[in-house]
Amino acid sequence: MSLSFENVQLTYDELHALDNLNLQVESGEALAIIGPSGCGKSSMLRLAAGLAQPTSGTVRINGNLAERPRKQTALILQNFGLLPWKTVRQNAELGLLIQGAPAAERTRRTTEALARVGLADFANSYPNQLSGGMQQRLALARAIALDIDTLLMDEPLSALDALLREELQDTLLALWQEKRYTQVLVTHSIEEAVYLGQRIAVMAPRPGRVVATIENPLMGSAQWRSQDAFFSQCRAVRAALEGGSHE
Repeated sequence: MSLSFENVQLTYDELHALDNLNLQVESGEALAIIGPSGCGKSSMLRLAAGLAQPTSGTVRINGNLAERPRKQTALILQNFGLLPWKTVRQNAELGLLIQGAPAAERTRRTTEALARVGLADFANSYPNQLSGGMQQRLALARAIALDIDTLLMDEPLSALDALLREELQDTLLALWQEKRYTQVLVTHSIEEAVYLGQRIAVMAPRPGRVVATIENPLMGSAQWRSQDAFFSQCRAVRAALEGGSHE
């Protein structure tokens, strides 16, 4: 499912969040967005999810205006959005329940999603009984239980330690390679952007706009984190961030 931002301006009261933003995400592409705090990255995801509207310009999904939330788009927020009074299974099936999926379908899809992220044995547990990494897996399970074509993620791994973060990066990569939905990841981590983005969009400080897009064709290749090209790409992203901050 393609996603496009066309001459997008976004203003909150006196705050000019986005300015003349233009960005195209192709169907099935994995895009990483990186930039300084407050540059409008999270606002871009809200616009793409149909949860906000631009002050001017257009946001389109597959050519249609993103005027409201759609069933095929999943959004994972930094705080996971889990309900503490519901079990792991109940949290995972919440989106399906809201969509009115039949009970048998909810059970089947939820069971498959929990197994896919390694939480099958914790279906009857509660979120406060899970580690931070397991809570993140649960948020991901809730998203992939749906029949999605677009996955939007707002710094989903930022609170995790380095090794667990890499493990979940591997999970995200494997799911995208298997399902080939359109994936947009907002991150502050240069290494994460290079690991999970076929392209990396670099944002300037507020008001946000794209100052560079870096092609990353080796993303997903074997042992990518260990290749010289990986570190070269990280340097290129860092240079683009530094250049954008001086504009």
